[in-house]
Amino acid sequence: MSQESVRLQKALAAAGVASRRACAELIKQGRVAVNGRVVTEPGQPIDPASDVVTVDGERIALESAQPLLYLMLNKPVGVVSTVQDPQGRPTVLDIVGPLPARVYPVGRLDINSSGLLLLTNDGDLAYKLTHPRFEIPKTYRVVAKGFVGPEAARHLAEGVWLEDGPTAPAEVRFVDYDKGTQSTILDITIREGRNRQVRRMMEAVGHPVRQLTRIGFGNLRLKGLAPGTWRKLRPDELDALRALADQQLLLTQKKRRS
Repeated sequence: MSQESVRLQKALAAAGVASRRACAELIKQGRVAVNGRVVTEPGQPIDPASDVVTVDGERIALESAQPLLYLMLNKPVGVVSTVQDPQGRPTVLDIVGPLPARVYPVGRLDINSSGLLLLTNDGDLAYKLTHPRFEIPKTYRVVAKGFVGPEAARHLAEGVWLEDGPTAPAEVRFVDYDKGTQSTILDITIREGRNRQVRRMMEAVGHPVRQLTRIGFGNLRLKGLAPGTWRKLRPDELDALRALADQQLLLTQKKRRS
């Protein structure tokens, strides 16, 4: 790779198309072309200054000086955490409206879940925050059916078996029990990113989720942000988030060397 070249998935992420992992999937699906030729290798080197790159036929401005944006959104139930939805459902981008640069969600919340969702066009940070090996903590407020007793809580904390293997240990904190609805309220912190993981964990211990809200992502907390609203991250929040991502990167590298 020449000094001017950059890997295709990294160039797309830097241009604000999606996270690096999501860009890699777009490329593998044959939706990306370089100079009119479809490319399916995410690591394909390109020259952002001279190569023409399109996604689904739309040209991407690789060298555009887009400002880096970092947003925190409180996603309501019924909104999908994607840039666009083929079924025409409302997306998180419909909530934020026009911005000076394209942003995309960092990870996802399913349509029936609510809470804290980050949006950015910083591909490197998004990669560090979403890749499973970096183990960024995410905390969920869970309203579950029935009384979740000590044994079920212990299974959640130690790890439960799902169809795609055992979960890693989680942090489980009892918040309250609502006698009227016969529901237990828990705060569960996980460091994985499997599809519908918390819901599947609760089903595995016999207490299906009635309501699920992400209240924490790394050092960020949802406090003070009403459903369906968003704000920019404060400089101190962004600095702490970057520090956490870098710390987790170093820990991951240390584990791989040992």
